[in-house]
Amino acid sequence: MAAHRRTPIFAALTAALLAAGCATVTPYQPMQNGQGYGDQRIESNRYRVNFAGNSTTPRETVENYLLFRAAELTLQQGYDYFVMSGTDTEAQTRYQQTVSAFGGYGWYSRYYGLGTGVSTAYPVTEYQAQAYVTMYKGKRPDTAADAFDARQVRDNLGPLIKYPEKR
Repeated sequence: MAAHRRTPIFAALTAALLAAGCATVTPYQPMQNGQGYGDQRIESNRYRVNFAGNSTTPRETVENYLLFRAAELTLQQGYDYFVMSGTDTEAQTRYQQTVSAFGGYGWYSRYYGLGTGVSTAYPVTEYQAQAYVTMYKGKRPDTAADAFDARQVRDNLGPLIKYPEKR
């Protein structure tokens, strides 16, 4: 196969490999490049906590990571249970276009030309969740249906958490 015929195939394979390399769920980590968790102390026992995922991170995962971060932060600050308020999950959708490369050949296999074109557009959605977390010491009151035991949340959601790969 002539080198000029392999160029479009090589370009398509390279693009596919690059896209596959980006297709992983956002790991549970401090905010980097707009993805991960963040928190801001508001009062001595109150924080604003958020988690932002990439386009391959499902809404449920973003919300689980937010809840896990609230539990983790509660324990780190020396508290036992927490109440979340003002919880909000936003979907940010943009449209991505795919680009196709093509080439044609003239008579007797002479190179004719190379072109590109936009073939389709598809939605790409990223989720971001935020909540205010108020932390308390002691046993969670049985009557407080909106309160979470931080240790139980950590233990139950812990197996679902995907951490960054070690390099």
